[in-house]
Amino acid sequence: MRERLEQYFQFGELGANWRTEVLAGCTTFVTMAYIIFVNPSILQETGMPAAAVTAATCLASALGCFLMGAIARYPIALAPGMGLNAYFTYTVCKGMGVPWQTALGAVFISGIVFMLLTAVGIRQLILESIPHELYSAVAVGIGLFIAFIGFRNAGIIQPDAATVVTLGNLRAPGTLLAIFGLLLIAGLMAWGIRAAMLVGILGTTALGIVTGLVHWNPQPYSPSALTATFMKLDLGRTLELGLIEIVFVFLFVDMFDNIGTLVAVGTRAGLFDHDGHIPRVNRILTADALASTAGAICGTSTVVSYIESAAGVVAGGRTGVTAIVCGLLFLLSLLVAPLFGVIPAQATAPALIVVGALMLTHTEDIEWHNPVTAIPAFLTLATIPLTFSIANGLAFGFTAYTLLRVISGDWRKVNWLVYLLTALFIVRFFYLGKG
Repeated sequence: MRERLEQYFQFGELGANWRTEVLAGCTTFVTMAYIIFVNPSILQETGMPAAAVTAATCLASALGCFLMGAIARYPIALAPGMGLNAYFTYTVCKGMGVPWQTALGAVFISGIVFMLLTAVGIRQLILESIPHELYSAVAVGIGLFIAFIGFRNAGIIQPDAATVVTLGNLRAPGTLLAIFGLLLIAGLMAWGIRAAMLVGILGTTALGIVTGLVHWNPQPYSPSALTATFMKLDLGRTLELGLIEIVFVFLFVDMFDNIGTLVAVGTRAGLFDHDGHIPRVNRILTADALASTAGAICGTSTVVSYIESAAGVVAGGRTGVTAIVCGLLFLLSLLVAPLFGVIPAQATAPALIVVGALMLTHTEDIEWHNPVTAIPAFLTLATIPLTFSIANGLAFGFTAYTLLRVISGDWRKVNWLVYLLTALFIVRFFYLGKG
């Protein structure tokens, strides 16, 4: 049985082993476990019961990880997406006055559309149409994005009205704890310890508990709370209101965030073939689509691929076992969700910073001497963190690449789908920038 599993997950080809895969799954989970508490804190503002959303978050994340790990066999974890949950709450429900049940219907419909687009091959064409020259730029951009989030969560940087961001208070106890975690992880990695990420996160958490900086305040919770949101989506009302714009946003952002994460994680793990093609792409996209529909049924906003998966890849994860282990931990969280609340942002922030640093190695794959490649690559890697959106980074890079190909006279090298997507991106920029 063990040999058959190793053959199915291609352990031999990818140089994987069980110990490393389990460790990588645990590392990925620890770096993204915050979603178990952050997602309910956002969605409860729509009127959804926080306990129900907590259970829905755990279950939807587990299902997404299982699908990605078992079907697509990639070390990519899924969970309700940050950004899309904010759009769900503040734009759709609070801004437009749409009931959360109706908004869940829009999420469900977007998942169905995902599956239809995958079935007819359109999503695959979009994915394969991304110029390979931009693959490394996406990986670097997401690395900077991850590091930026880590610096913010650590308190090393903070918002500033005059300069946008500035240096935080390095004497603040929480920031000092994060700096300790950063040095601990970096030191362990310098010693060649494979479990550096996980040990660093847990060690930083332990120090926070000992020094009184971390407090555990579990809230009343039961997995049965899921019944308050499970199957509560109102498809009839969604279709009646004709929420095409909302469905399109869920579809568009999830599609390109998923593509960006896939490219970044796949590039880092060396999972693509020699021509840059993505093996089992149909399974990847199908898993993502099924996860979104399952999330809507459970009672949460759109489920997406998580950039924190890169932490597990850095820890050595190469196969779907990494995602399955992460899914098992999310499933376990259904029973012990309050326990994971003890892991503070200051403990996971250093891991994100280190992952971001390691992903910058892909800058060497960018043809910086060629403006047609270098400028779109720079726009991609810069706008991902600066706009706080993977989708925006792809849009800037895609558009610049196409326009520069045309200006330089190489317009024949750009296929028709790239032109179509560029036009859609330009329309999207106009729409987002109006008013």
